[in-house]
Amino acid sequence: MKNLEIASLFERTADVLALLGGDSFRILAYRKIARVLSEIPHAVEKLTPKEVQALPGIGKSSALRIAEYLSTGKIAEFEDTLSQVPAGVLAMTHIPSLGPKTAALLWKEAGVTTIEDLKAKIDSGALLDLPGLGEKKLKKIRANLDHAATAAGRIRLGEALPLAQALVDYLKTIPGVLNVAYCGSLRRGRETIGDIDIAVAALPEHAAAISLAVTRHTFAASTINAGPSKTTILTGHGVQVDVRVVPPQSWGAALQYFTGSLHHNVKLRQLALKKGYTLNEFALSKLNPDKTETPVASETEAQIYNALGLAWIPPECREDTTEIEAALAAHQMNNEQSTMNNPPVFNLVTIEQIKGDLHTHTTASDGSHSIEEMVAEAKRRGFEYLAITDHSKSQFQANGLKSDRLLVHIAMIHAVAKEAIKSGILVLAGSEVDILADGSLDYEDDLLAKLDWVVASPHAALSQESDAATARMVRVAANPYVCVIGHPTGRLVPSRRGIEPDMEKVIFAAARSGIALEINANTHRLDLRDTHARLAVQANVPICINTDAHSYSDFDELQCGILTARRAWATPQHILNTRPLAAFQQWLKDRKQMAGW
Repeated sequence: MKNLEIASLFERTADVLALLGGDSFRILAYRKIARVLSEIPHAVEKLTPKEVQALPGIGKSSALRIAEYLSTGKIAEFEDTLSQVPAGVLAMTHIPSLGPKTAALLWKEAGVTTIEDLKAKIDSGALLDLPGLGEKKLKKIRANLDHAATAAGRIRLGEALPLAQALVDYLKTIPGVLNVAYCGSLRRGRETIGDIDIAVAALPEHAAAISLAVTRHTFAASTINAGPSKTTILTGHGVQVDVRVVPPQSWGAALQYFTGSLHHNVKLRQLALKKGYTLNEFALSKLNPDKTETPVASETEAQIYNALGLAWIPPECREDTTEIEAALAAHQMNNEQSTMNNPPVFNLVTIEQIKGDLHTHTTASDGSHSIEEMVAEAKRRGFEYLAITDHSKSQFQANGLKSDRLLVHIAMIHAVAKEAIKSGILVLAGSEVDILADGSLDYEDDLLAKLDWVVASPHAALSQESDAATARMVRVAANPYVCVIGHPTGRLVPSRRGIEPDMEKVIFAAARSGIALEINANTHRLDLRDTHARLAVQANVPICINTDAHSYSDFDELQCGILTARRAWATPQHILNTRPLAAFQQWLKDRKQMAGW
C-alpha cells in the first residue's frame, strides 16, 4: 500500500507551508488528506481515479497529485515546496512548544537551521533578544529537546504495528513460509520501537527465495543485508526491518529468543545453565557429559518454558520484572495445569473482553462523526456501552463546549440514548473536562451534576513542577463528580513529557475516592504508561482502557491500550470496561452514591 507514503508527503508539505506562512485553508486541506489516506482500509493504488476523488477532502487537483505520485514516485509541486525549507527547520516544528511560527522566526531571524544549532544557541544565550522568546520559553524548548533526544531513532507502537503486520501478511503468501510472526519490542508492546524483528519458519531450500521476496517488497527502500538466514531492509521512513529464517523445528525457540527482552533472555539462559541446559534461537538443549548437546524443546515457546519449570509467560511481561519468579511459583503450584493454561497472575486482559469505550468525541467538539454515527459504530463493534465525552470550554482550539452548548449537547445525547438502549447499548452523556492548573475543573458543580460520566483530563500547564502537579491531581481525584482521570500526565509519545506527579500519591488518592484511572489507547499518549498502570493494578484501582476516539478508525487503537495494560500485568478484573453492562452500571451507581452525586 502506498497510502502511508503519500499521506506523509501531504503532511510534510503542510508543515512546510505552515513555516512559509502559506494559506491556512490549504494547509488544513492537506492535513485532512493525509489523515484520510492513512485511515482508509483500501490501497490507494487499487482505486480508480473516480474513487480517489470521491474520498473525503480529496478534490480533482489533489487526486491528480496522488495519481502523479503513483505514476512517477514523486509530486513535482511538492518537491519544489519542500526544497524551500531546510530539513532541520522542518524537524524543529515537531518539538513541543516550538511550532511553525517559532521555527520560522529562529530560521529567518537567527539563522538556525538544525536542532544541534538550536541547542548551541540556546545554551549560549544568543536567542534571548528574539521577540517572543524569553528565558522561560527557551528553557522549556531546551528541556523538550533533551526529552526528544532520548527517543531518537524510534517510532511509536501505533506506527510500527501496521507496518509489521503488513510485512507478516505479505510473507505468509510466499511459497515455503510455514510460520511467520513479528517479535522483539513490538511483540512485547513497548510504546516506541527501534526496529522491527520478524521470524520466519521455513525449510532451507526456500530461504533464498524468502530473502529475495523481502528485498522486493514495496516497503523496502534499500537493502542492508540479504542472506539465507537474515535479511535486513530499510523502509522509506528509515525503519530497519530484520527478517530471520529458522528451521521449522526451531520455531518456538526462535520466537522466544527474538522476542526478548535482553534481560529476560539473560535470566532465562542463566536458569537453563543451572539446570544443565543451553538455550539459543534453535533449541533448549541438554548438556551431555561429552560436551555434546541434545535438543529437548524447540517447537513451541510453551515447551521451552515448561522444560525450565516455568509457566508460559506472555510476551508483554518479558522485561525481567519478577515474571520469571512468578512463572516458577505458578508452575510449582500446579504443574500439569500451568503447562497448558495461563496461571491467574498471567491471565491478562484481551481485546475481546472490552465491553465499552468511556472516552469519545463527536462533531460537537473536534470529532469527525455525529453522536448517532459514533453510537452506530460502537454497536457495530459489539460494545455494550459508550460515553460521549466532548471537550469542555477551555479547549477553545478543539471547539470546547461552553455551558449553554453543553446543556443542549446533553439533551441530544440523552435523546439518542433513549433509542440506543432499545438495541442493547447504553449511551452516557459525558464530558472530557479540563483539569485546571490548581486542580479545579472547567465546569461548575451544578453543571457537572447533570452529566452521566465525567472524564477529568490535564491539557494545559503541562510544564508544572512535580509537587504542584501532584497536588493538582490529588485534588481532582477528590472531586465527587469525577468518574475517571483521563491521560493523567498529558504526555505525548515520544515528544512531550507532560506533568510528572508522584503517581503513587495520585493512585492512592484515586483508591481513596473510588474513581478509575485511564489508559488512553491513542498511541501518541498511552497514558497511563505501563509502569504507572502496574502501580494501579497493585493498588487495585480500576483502569479504563479508552480510545479517546475522534473518528471511527481511532477505535482500532484499542489494541495498543490493551498491550499497555498487559505490560502492567492487568487481568480482566483490573479493567473497569471489561464489566458487562449490568456490572458496569452497578459500579457507576456505587460511585455516585459514595460521592453523594
